[in-house]
Amino acid sequence: MLVLDSVDSCPWPDDRAVVTIGVYDGVHRGHQEVIRRVVDTARQRGVRSAVVTFDRHPATVVRPESAPAVITGRRHRLELLEATGVDATLVLPFDAAASTEDARSFARRVFVDGLQAICVIVGSDFHFGRGREGDVTLLSEVGQESGFEVEPVDLVPRHAGGAVISSTAIRAALADGDIARAAEMLGRPAELRGRVIDGDRRGRTIGVPTANVDTGPGMAMPSDGVYAAEFVRADGSVYPAVVNIGRRPTFYAAAERSLVEAHLLGFDGDLYGEEVAVRFVERLRDEQRFDGLDSLVAQLRRDISRAAEVLGVVGFDAES
Repeated sequence: MLVLDSVDSCPWPDDRAVVTIGVYDGVHRGHQEVIRRVVDTARQRGVRSAVVTFDRHPATVVRPESAPAVITGRRHRLELLEATGVDATLVLPFDAAASTEDARSFARRVFVDGLQAICVIVGSDFHFGRGREGDVTLLSEVGQESGFEVEPVDLVPRHAGGAVISSTAIRAALADGDIARAAEMLGRPAELRGRVIDGDRRGRTIGVPTANVDTGPGMAMPSDGVYAAEFVRADGSVYPAVVNIGRRPTFYAAAERSLVEAHLLGFDGDLYGEEVAVRFVERLRDEQRFDGLDSLVAQLRRDISRAAEVLGVVGFDAES
């Protein structure tokens, strides 16, 4: 997949494209359906397929006080987009100046002058441009004037009950600790990425060493609690793990923010500085405060045993 950072960097000046546009945070099943149609339509017409997205969530610029936490960082989002089979992704910079561009000018600049679109496929509720003034109707008008079609696509229902898949719904599921529901909408396990940083190393003193994963600010995380998870190292190796997300109330009265701590089953080594991923499999319990180290360690051993069971680890001894 080609990754473009400007409408001026289109690599097919004499070709045309089928295009879609959106934030695509999470690249969930609804997003995947839209992009699948883009890729299939482009192949049928013998042209390129392209996704247009942004270098940040537009809400961080236009309404920073209420901008949502993001499900996938930029690198992760691009990896997921590449997996769809799309030919190119155009990552547009979004800043204060970009937020004031009117919808018609944006559509002409990106779809006509930039990507030479013959068809633009978007969600039926798509809005764009200054103040979200653009919608499918306006985009269709620009298409009629400029020579491209517009195909609106309805969002994918989550199940027969009819709940709609959306990035907002996935954030809500994560906030509820319902990682099964989040995974259903994502089409894969919910995942956090970050760098392993130095912590207070208390885990080693009680026989349960942990890797502290710094996800950076603004990421959508599962609610505080203990989870069975897969821990993916930079070299691609995968370890079963118990992950605690929380503020460690046994040791701190009022921690500033929730931390991500992972205990890898069957691993003894140095992870500091590695870029890693944590894929959540099952929520084991809520975070809780213990009266002392003995009760904490006993519960951690139970968590490890339960995680080994959930993750299918055969012959693992939590006491070893």
